Amino acid sequence: MKLWMVFVLLTILCWGAYVPTLHQGQKDLGANSALRAFLFVGLAYVLVALAVLGYVLISDSEPMEFTNRGMSLSTLAGILGAIGALGIVFALKPHGVNPGASPLVVAPLVFAGAPIMNTIVSMAWHRPSAPPSAMFYVGIVLAAVGASLVLRFKPA
Repeated sequence: MKLWMVFVLLTILCWGAYVPTLHQGQKDLGANSALRAFLFVGLAYVLVALAVLGYVLISDSEPMEFTNRGMSLSTLAGILGAIGALGIVFALKPHGVNPGASPLVVAPLVFAGAPIMNTIVSMAWHRPSAPPSAMFYVGIVLAAVGASLVLRFKPA
């Protein structure tokens, strides 16, 4: 197995467990706890970033050289990730008399919708040299259909 695939599997495992774990954390923090849960999500990002920075500094595995464009786009990516995490937090949060959505609803929508959005943004940013085949578009439709099937037949 190639090393990059190990990281993909790690991400699938972590992100797959993210929404149910966040939901349980919100519940365990008590009533009206969405922003408190989000605070700890942010704290976790800081702790992981500091641990990785410490590793990079100790191991000298990457040069500590930065460009303005790279820093700006990486910061924007972090902001997009944080806003996305906040969206999940509020999707799970009960609003007044309305219950928050179940992780069985939120996760399929997010994790089927995000790859579709990723495809659109990636193709806009890195225009393909040739038009994609029809099967590419079939795959996008199947991602949406897959999420619909998961939502339609989710456990009661």
